[in-house]
Amino acid sequence: MIKRTPMVAGNWKMNGSRSLVESFVNTLNDRPFNGLDVVVCPPVGYLSFFVAECFSVGGQDISDQDNGAHTGDISGEILTELGASYVIVGHSERRENHGESNELVAKKALKALDNNLIPIICVGESLKVREDNKVNEFVGKQLAAVFDTLSSEQLSRCIIAYEPIWAIGTGKTASPEQAQEVHAFIRQTLADNDKSLAEKTRVLYGGSVKPDNASQLFAQPDIDGGLIGGASLKTEDFIAICQAAI
Repeated sequence: MIKRTPMVAGNWKMNGSRSLVESFVNTLNDRPFNGLDVVVCPPVGYLSFFVAECFSVGGQDISDQDNGAHTGDISGEILTELGASYVIVGHSERRENHGESNELVAKKALKALDNNLIPIICVGESLKVREDNKVNEFVGKQLAAVFDTLSSEQLSRCIIAYEPIWAIGTGKTASPEQAQEVHAFIRQTLADNDKSLAEKTRVLYGGSVKPDNASQLFAQPDIDGGLIGGASLKTEDFIAICQAAI
């Protein structure tokens, strides 16, 4: 079995400041994480302020269009020039608040790859979908749109992040076993398309990961790290989560 390098990505969402950027860079550069890929995804306006040695930076969204008359959007070319190496696509907040379809998310992933960015493709279900026992069906459709758009070679350069929407900021918690169950389904779905792809692809967990639950989550066989929300804004919490992933 191929050993997958663990990864922790911090999604600052619409938060941050110059002082937080400076604190993050100074603190994390003092604590390099051997054997772990670390990514920080701040609001796009802060990307150019990052000069880091021990971690990469990424965008939180990308347009499916190239540069042009698309006011308010951000192109892959711009993200690359600002220093990004990764970009989040299909985050639950983009899907829910901006009506992004599975097909649009797949197009954004393709545009990221066209600009030498690594897409972190988010999938995940609402509480209603889970209560209706349709998790695999729902997540399967999200993945199918990506498989229909990207080749196996392109898929090999992607990262998948599972976000149980019902366990983010709701007070409900997904157990490590519940998270592993969906991660195993995602990996099997990848294997159904290409066995080697399933072995290589990193699948991150993005459901309210904190220092006190990170070790249990990352110990699951199909969880290769985390996409961290609120805890990524607290430097010491983020460091503790990173250490749990090694």
